[in-house]
Amino acid sequence: MNISFDSYETVVGIECHVQLLTASKLFSTGANAYGAPCNALVDIVDAGLPGVLPTINKKAVEFAIKLGVALSCTINKESIFARKHYFYPDLPKGYQISQFDRPICEHGKLEFMVDGKIKTIRILRIHIEEDAGKNTHLEGSRSSYVDFNRAGTPLLEVVTEPDLRSPEEAVAAFKALRQLVTFLGICDGNMEEGSLRADVNVSVMKKVDSEFGTRTETKNLNSFRYVGQAISFERRRQIIEIESGKTIRQETRLWDPNTKESRSMRSKEEAHDYRYFPDPDLLSLRVPDNMIETVSATIPELPMARFRRYRQDFGLNDHDAQMLVSEKEISSYFESALKIHNNPKGIANWIINEVLRSTKSDVDVDDGCIFSTNIPASSIATIVKLIDNQTISAAIGKRVFSILETLPAKTPEEIIKENGWQVVGDDKTIGNFVSKVIAENSVEVEKYRSGKTKVFGFLMGQLMKISNGQLEPKRATDMLMEALNKKD
Repeated sequence: MNISFDSYETVVGIECHVQLLTASKLFSTGANAYGAPCNALVDIVDAGLPGVLPTINKKAVEFAIKLGVALSCTINKESIFARKHYFYPDLPKGYQISQFDRPICEHGKLEFMVDGKIKTIRILRIHIEEDAGKNTHLEGSRSSYVDFNRAGTPLLEVVTEPDLRSPEEAVAAFKALRQLVTFLGICDGNMEEGSLRADVNVSVMKKVDSEFGTRTETKNLNSFRYVGQAISFERRRQIIEIESGKTIRQETRLWDPNTKESRSMRSKEEAHDYRYFPDPDLLSLRVPDNMIETVSATIPELPMARFRRYRQDFGLNDHDAQMLVSEKEISSYFESALKIHNNPKGIANWIINEVLRSTKSDVDVDDGCIFSTNIPASSIATIVKLIDNQTISAAIGKRVFSILETLPAKTPEEIIKENGWQVVGDDKTIGNFVSKVIAENSVEVEKYRSGKTKVFGFLMGQLMKISNGQLEPKRATDMLMEALNKKD
């Protein structure tokens, strides 16, 4: 069967679950922590024991407002908590406390970069809800286990409009949301630990059509790679089904990262299937004006604003500016170095090409792991400053950096002094090295003098090699060229 995949448009919306960095859970005093022994953090409120009453976590509300303001949402002065009923082993109360028809934030927008262009996706709503526990199914076992540590953990669910048109756009938008919540300090963004998860709603339609097709939802994607792969798979699967004369069922699907395929989990529930109704144990949530104003005042410079500043004020290219704002910690590292030495391009170059390279095993862009390095930002700033002042060459700077990788407590100045790596700039010493290069490379010297000037790069490399890279580059270049052009 010959299928024209290009004749179809992909339509994608994302529902992102953002786990909040509060000390306690959403409706109880239970600890909100990761990595505790199974069922060590179960609170009586979250377990739904008889007679207990929930109390809203004020910090979670502040975080919701913070994200809503950052996404240019309308903050609803009054919102309602509802009970969402479904019956899974990991839901101890038999319902989840969430927000349905009256969420705390609505109608915002998220900017993101894709293919070198800034795009915008509309945010439909942000609502506060509690998380469920975690089911564990052991392969080969007839038993399943439930860990309720996560039950009651505060979440924000960010629901976008179906404005995305490709896996690449969806991944870029998801990355942008992760950037935003980590810059705001409301979520650690650790996708491997489940702090940030995405459900993707995917449908396809003929490009000549105006109505969206039937959508499916692929749930619990905890890496950028899986988001892209799941959308690509579902797009292809739906087109093949349609071209085969079949119809698409509205359903929930689960992603298998091993087979790189999704499988049907259940038919997609509608709102009435959950029997939503206002939680009788919780009053409506009223947000005063002064709370919105106070929270808004704590919002830092956001990733896209910082990206634009790096381009406009520092003259960085798109790639470098994007790399520096990709993680809050990278951007903070860059800003710290700039306070010591004001050379944005030089410092950006060293962070991207040296620091990030040395920590690449710790930074997994697919799982969104946090950047970290033991080398102080002050040391990078000092290396760049010493190069700019011609105290050392760039080659020596790299040697200093290699030592800092294993001995980060040392300062660049200490390393340079201990190894005698200061730049040599006096003409007599440079002249001696130049004479040696010319004497030992007579063939290449003759080629240069006969007009094959490209060989100069080789000769300059030999000069820096025999001098251990310690010659002042400009003066060494001038003196080598002068010697080569000198007539005998």
